[in-house]
Amino acid sequence: MIEIKNLYKDFGKKNVLKSIDLTINKGDKIAIIGPSGCGKSTLLRCINMLEIPTKGEVIFNGVNLCDKNVELNKVRQKMGMVFQQFNLFSHLSVIDNITLAPIKLGIMSREKAQKEAKRLLKSIDLLDKKDEFPTSLSGGEKQRVAIVRSLILKPEIILFDEPTSALDPEMVKEVTELMKKIADDGMTMVVVSHEMSFVEEFAVRVLFMEDGRIIEQGSSDDIFNHPKSKRLKEFLSKISK
Repeated sequence: MIEIKNLYKDFGKKNVLKSIDLTINKGDKIAIIGPSGCGKSTLLRCINMLEIPTKGEVIFNGVNLCDKNVELNKVRQKMGMVFQQFNLFSHLSVIDNITLAPIKLGIMSREKAQKEAKRLLKSIDLLDKKDEFPTSLSGGEKQRVAIVRSLILKPEIILFDEPTSALDPEMVKEVTELMKKIADDGMTMVVVSHEMSFVEEFAVRVLFMEDGRIIEQGSSDDIFNHPKSKRLKEFLSKISK
């Protein structure tokens, strides 16, 4: 599905990503962990070209997204993105936030988009919130709405950038449970997260990043119970699951 080859990303003189090689297959459940500033979020943003790589290739379904002739907006319709800060429009109701993109992009009629939005909201027990505005929602509710907003476009992959880091602890579970459900339904997912207990339970493959590189990768059991690199061992010793 996605092949990343020799990817670099610089911001001025700062080298944020260095020689990243990664294959993401259909149905993969990948988690990326590592210390703050190691390049995790930048890697996600390069995958859907919100950040343009300095060098290298991001190949999605056979198309090199770094080619200047690629219509990135069409590509991004197939890649959902869920951000740390929800990014909901405060002046729009919940249902209007969800239906805005499919209507504006001409993917669905207003009637069909609203029907699908209601179905999705019902599936996460938020149908009663459809006419409310984001300011009246809890953090967990906002993030679940943001996830549904990605799902309505029927993406082939969803990228999650620290989806629970802005939430109070009691709201984390409702978001991670929804993410597990989406994973169980077969969605390809790449998640940057500091919730290690969730990562250990959710991820089929875990990548550990340090200083812009993938230092170690393996199954959840490999990473958490049988780490090989000294740096990963140090990282795990300082965190709590």
